[in-house]
Amino acid sequence: MAEGPGAQDAVVIERILDAPVDLIWSMWTASEHFKGWYGPTGASIPVAKMDVRVGGTRLVCMEMETPNGTMQMWFTGEYREVVEPQRLVYTESMCDEHANILSPADMGMPEGHPTTTEIIVELEDLGGRTKMVMTHVGIPEGSPGAAGWTMAFDKLALYVEAQNYEASDRS
Repeated sequence: MAEGPGAQDAVVIERILDAPVDLIWSMWTASEHFKGWYGPTGASIPVAKMDVRVGGTRLVCMEMETPNGTMQMWFTGEYREVVEPQRLVYTESMCDEHANILSPADMGMPEGHPTTTEIIVELEDLGGRTKMVMTHVGIPEGSPGAAGWTMAFDKLALYVEAQNYEASDRS
């Protein structure tokens, strides 16, 4: 669970995606799909190691080009709840490439940013479409993290559309 003064803060984003629930589940749980959409506009995901089971761990690298060169941010966490294809709960902390957790202050985050946050993904089958509700506990509404999620979900919608197109193209 999120720790620290900002623990009560949460970003909640709801989207209806034009894809079956099983495909959206795999977007969150299959590393190759996750790499295809995660992160804000301009970010790429060169590493996504995901052991999707209760107690399993994750290690994700987000990479962005900046005026000063390539910047990497690493995140680690643990899966707390896995109910396929309906609910996924995992923790997230900033870390180094070896999954050693770093303090938010070391990463230049504002005072009060929690070391560990929690992401809850809830999926509902709408008969070929999927209602997705993502709650990121520990990240305040209106923060750069909230804006990053919005951009990521725009990328997810485009990625899913491409997957659906490829699937219909093969049939």
